Amino acid sequence: MQSLPGFRDFLPGDCARRNYIFSRWREVSRRCGFVEWEGPPLEPTELYKKKSGAEIVEQLFNFTDKGEREVALRPELTPTLARVVAAHEREFKKPLKWFSIGQFFRYEKQQRGRLREHFQLNCDIIGEKDPGADVELIALCIDVLRAFGLTEKDFVVRISDREFWTDFFRDNSVPAERWGDLLQVIDKSAREPREKTAEKLGDVADLVFATLKGGGKSAKLERLVAGLRVRGLGDFVEIDVAIVRGLAYYTGIVFEAFDRAGKFRAIAGGGRYDNLIAQLSDGALSLPALGFAMGDVVLGELINDIPGAREAMHDAIANGSKIDIYVVVAKEERRADALAQIQELRGRGYRVDYPLTPAKVARQFQAAEELGARIALLYGDEWPQVKVKDMTTGEQTLISKNDVISRMEPLLR
Repeated sequence: MQSLPGFRDFLPGDCARRNYIFSRWREVSRRCGFVEWEGPPLEPTELYKKKSGAEIVEQLFNFTDKGEREVALRPELTPTLARVVAAHEREFKKPLKWFSIGQFFRYEKQQRGRLREHFQLNCDIIGEKDPGADVELIALCIDVLRAFGLTEKDFVVRISDREFWTDFFRDNSVPAERWGDLLQVIDKSAREPREKTAEKLGDVADLVFATLKGGGKSAKLERLVAGLRVRGLGDFVEIDVAIVRGLAYYTGIVFEAFDRAGKFRAIAGGGRYDNLIAQLSDGALSLPALGFAMGDVVLGELINDIPGAREAMHDAIANGSKIDIYVVVAKEERRADALAQIQELRGRGYRVDYPLTPAKVARQFQAAEELGARIALLYGDEWPQVKVKDMTTGEQTLISKNDVISRMEPLLR
């Protein structure tokens, strides 16, 4: 039996790498004043249809449950967030700065950087329309990536504005009913042959290509970049009006993060979605909102590809897997005494391991080294004294069994 296509087994090393990513996500989000929340992994299928249309069903793991309800494993978090905010927004002061780390599922073709399940960081600001919120969110995205040892030489955040294009269409008398389709074409223009893009754009092709070539002039985007430059983050961002994000619910500033070498898919992406909460609450509540998501699959590939980031991850994992104390049971008649103190040491927060069955002393000290223990405690002939060995220096001392607990704190500082 094997795992299903597009799904992963996480062996201990894989779990360590995943938890390293989670810890950095959580640490930086909290540092920026975001608080953690979570929603259910299973939602009514109608929630996703309401946001994205009936065609979204083709990308869902959906089924009829035992209560005859049409349900789906979540492919993204934004619809759940909108539902939760609509139900509970009166309980919280605005703006909300929330983040979540969860698992998501999409039934689609597997390819590099995209599986049928992945873990994802979602960060959102609800209830603030000022452009300062857009600057704050993009700064958070940059800071999250910097926390993995990535620099401005490794990645760039490309920023655009959907309103730039809707103004462009309006100024060029393009019917509003074409705007959505044209935005989808522009979004894919960098990944498709120019001829195919021109065919889809039709009579506005030359105007769009000229605008893309000219880089697009936008005072709004210049102000946003200036806000990031004030924070010292100007080298991490570029204006790129070809970024429009394919999802129709975006209403303003949008952005995507890419590796500078262009080897991978987008590392992160998001933007402003001021109308979505009203849409999903049938107009009962209207709040401005913006957010981004960052998946673990592409990020993990990028970290492995950048030597400095890869080494930082390996060092953090190695240090995190080390134990504080290894207890060597040299005499089996002392095992009960050792176990009593092991339990007390663990209760004080120390990471402690010991041999589950009788073993040669030399083998036990070898295990202590393999586990990265800083201190070894030997319970043997010296009882009621315990031999303490500093595993770094090799220095050994004898202490009373009554002093073991109190002596560990200064030794492990």
